[in-house]
Amino acid sequence: MSERGGRGLSIAARGAKRIAMLFASLAIAVFVWEFYKAVGPEQGGDVFGWRIIPKTNDRVMPHTWTMVAEFGDDAIGSGDQKVWSVLLGYAWYTFRMAFAGLVLGVVVGIGLAVVMARFRIVERGLLPYLVISQTIPLIALAPQVTVIRGTLDLPQWTSAALLAAFLSFFPVTVSTLRGLKSAPAASLELMDSYAAGWWTTLRKLRFPAAVPYMVPGLKLAATASVIGVIVTEITLGGLRGVGFATIDYSQKVTSQPASVYAAVVAAAVLGLIMFGLIVAGEAFVMRRRPRESTS
Repeated sequence: MSERGGRGLSIAARGAKRIAMLFASLAIAVFVWEFYKAVGPEQGGDVFGWRIIPKTNDRVMPHTWTMVAEFGDDAIGSGDQKVWSVLLGYAWYTFRMAFAGLVLGVVVGIGLAVVMARFRIVERGLLPYLVISQTIPLIALAPQVTVIRGTLDLPQWTSAALLAAFLSFFPVTVSTLRGLKSAPAASLELMDSYAAGWWTTLRKLRFPAAVPYMVPGLKLAATASVIGVIVTEITLGGLRGVGFATIDYSQKVTSQPASVYAAVVAAAVLGLIMFGLIVAGEAFVMRRRPRESTS
């Protein structure tokens, strides 16, 4: 079998293993949920005066099969549409904003990493502020972004995209910066002996060496972009995505208690899809990376 064929089988095997682990973890989660619902107190309980034991009644903690069946029920206030159809539309709306925010965050993150790798004084002066920026509550930042968006007369969805980029740029910046510094010293000296400029070295050596470091940061950024959009939808309102569905369905918990969990599942699946896009890109890039000869 050729080396390319062997590498393809190895990637397929790893993919099958990940899928099997996903289904196994879902099965374990369902078992734990149903087991606690069967043995837990229906009205919850206290520990040392703190009410921390969750309730297990059907209104608060419906059966998993009830949650699954909820996707096929009629959505209240949406005509003849089913819950799955309404959530699909909400998820598509959120996905577009999250993807736009992720792209913007990746561009900004890589750009900042390149500048800091090129100029050490910029890294020393800027990196602490980038760390501090991630401690700012998104709920406090959302109104300010909305004011700026309104001043520039931009579409409303740009607020969510900007806040998604705000959450996603940091892991990309840190992972890319570390990757750009990971190039072997001997390879850097070889590029210097060829009189290669810094940008040539960046393109031909530093960036290829940085790819394995960038992938984990991109995975974190992908899920963070979804969180950023959902929090923005909940905070600002007016954006009819998965965050809006979560608030809307929570107000209908009396008539459709499982609908809240349907919205949560939609948000989780959306995060997995964004994560899967990065995994697919990783498989595509890493499969074509040249390998050193061992002969």
